[in-house]
Amino acid sequence: MTSPDAHVLVIGECVADIVRTDGAPDVVHPGGSPANLAYGLARLGRPAVLLTELGPDANGRLIRAHLESAGVEVRAAEVARTPSAVVRLDGQGRARYTFDVGWTLPPTDLTVTPAAVHFGSIGAVSEPGAASVLALVERWRGRAQISYDPNVRPALMGERARAVRRVERCVALSDLVKASDEDLAWLYPGEPAEAVAERWLTLGPAVVAVTLGAEGAFALTSDGGREQAPAVPVAVADTVGAGDSFMAAFLHARAGGTDLRGCLTQAVTAAALTVSRPGANPPTAAELTAASARCPEAGAR
Repeated sequence: MTSPDAHVLVIGECVADIVRTDGAPDVVHPGGSPANLAYGLARLGRPAVLLTELGPDANGRLIRAHLESAGVEVRAAEVARTPSAVVRLDGQGRARYTFDVGWTLPPTDLTVTPAAVHFGSIGAVSEPGAASVLALVERWRGRAQISYDPNVRPALMGERARAVRRVERCVALSDLVKASDEDLAWLYPGEPAEAVAERWLTLGPAVVAVTLGAEGAFALTSDGGREQAPAVPVAVADTVGAGDSFMAAFLHARAGGTDLRGCLTQAVTAAALTVSRPGANPPTAAELTAASARCPEAGAR
């Protein structure tokens, strides 16, 4: 548990999301799962530091300005160009990605110990930078709360068995893990999501949360607990950043002492607000509070 004003160190990639829909001009949104999460935390009032990479180009300037506008402290190693992803939206607003991403994060020595560390996505599995990420996580393990989101991108994961080994190593380093049902379906084809979550708990985490899209989310704990929350019905603009908004709200609520059911409820509400508008645009604390007040039944089952 962290204090309300403690900062979270988020480690991972920034990506310029080039959203492409038929018959419309491309639109560039700041993105990247860890960057989205840091932005979401800051929007909720949680101090966040993002350790990442950015290029000296227009996309890099756009992303840095976006993050800093919410109060994120950006610590970025410079690379030749900012990573990008073409995001294609289907008729239901679901996103599919084509990536132009490198990840070379150099070894980093940060002197201030964070209260919490979050890592995941491309930065946790793509070499050579993944080695630096895991070294930092291992350094702070036991001194900070560690959270992880695999945010599986099949095009960048390589051979499945090797990817599973990498993901499970990250799970074992973490206190809290969040994954989507789509993540788990790619990693473990044919296995029920709850069975995977139960197995992950045996690797070391205290909590494993799984998002289920329109079915909401559930979470299991290492002491045998189980909670779930239904999704909040909304008109979907697109699903970009929904999982990152969920995780940011979950971490923020948990750090503030909210119980597991309440964390899930706040997280699914934050995700609903995000999918109701284009791009990775997570709610502010005021928006989340107002939405929760309008939907008290969100945690009722």
